[in-house]
Amino acid sequence: MAPYRILTDSTTDLSPALVEKMNVTVMPLTFTMDGKTYRNTPDETDMSSKVFYDKVRAGSMPTTSQLNPMDFKEAVGPILAGGEDVLYLAFSSGLSGTFNNARIAFAELAEEYPQRKALCVDTLGASMGEGLLVYLACQERDKGKSIEEVAQWVEENRLHLAHWFTVDDLNHLKRGGRVSGAAAFFGTMLSIKPVLHVDDEGHLIPMEKVRGRRQSLDALVEHMAKTGIDNAHKTIFISHGDCKDDVEYVAQQIRQRFGTADIYTNPIGPVIGAHSGPGTVALFFLAESRN
Repeated sequence: MAPYRILTDSTTDLSPALVEKMNVTVMPLTFTMDGKTYRNTPDETDMSSKVFYDKVRAGSMPTTSQLNPMDFKEAVGPILAGGEDVLYLAFSSGLSGTFNNARIAFAELAEEYPQRKALCVDTLGASMGEGLLVYLACQERDKGKSIEEVAQWVEENRLHLAHWFTVDDLNHLKRGGRVSGAAAFFGTMLSIKPVLHVDDEGHLIPMEKVRGRRQSLDALVEHMAKTGIDNAHKTIFISHGDCKDDVEYVAQQIRQRFGTADIYTNPIGPVIGAHSGPGTVALFFLAESRN
């Protein structure tokens, strides 16, 4: 069996320690803020998530860019030339054009390197939900599965990766067209907090409204209670928009309620954070379904 490398993108919001543990290669997406473009990397070399969220709170309006076919050819071509195959696990096609650009590049690479395998799979996931699916895929690789077997495993299990999250400020979702201006205004006035998820097509969908921040955090845990599979013994990822106390509250609720030991937390990087804003808390777990 030929050696192969798992490639993903920085929208996984993985920490450098997890990237090293998983032995995965991360493609950085970019964001533009105050007229300057930065890379979103796990080590936060260009800009820390803390600085990013402080700038957003101060009024900066970041924009994001998807990876283009040439980005993939420049990154993947040398790996294939070096004798390794590549499995790329992509940011949801329901939220970005990155996956489709990867398909264009991989089709061209297949012609250039006919002796190599270059596969790409749409995770239909985002943030550490995408990250958790990649984490689990790396475990399957480490069990000795082939590149085709891991790709098939991802396709068969991606809709069991539940994404539930809440935001503290509706105005960032309003800017992204997720809620109407009136709904954002009255929601803020009434302390209404939306609870959203990523659906089976990889789209961001508002599911319910909860009054109060603490209740919205509790709602995330309730969804895990309803649909989570073997919560005590599975790995859980939680990402956040610069609100460590809220993440620790959610993690503590999960530990107390389910006895879960394996919980990883990390900030939401700028590319996802540009759309979700400060104060976002997102919970990811294996579930019977995403609903």
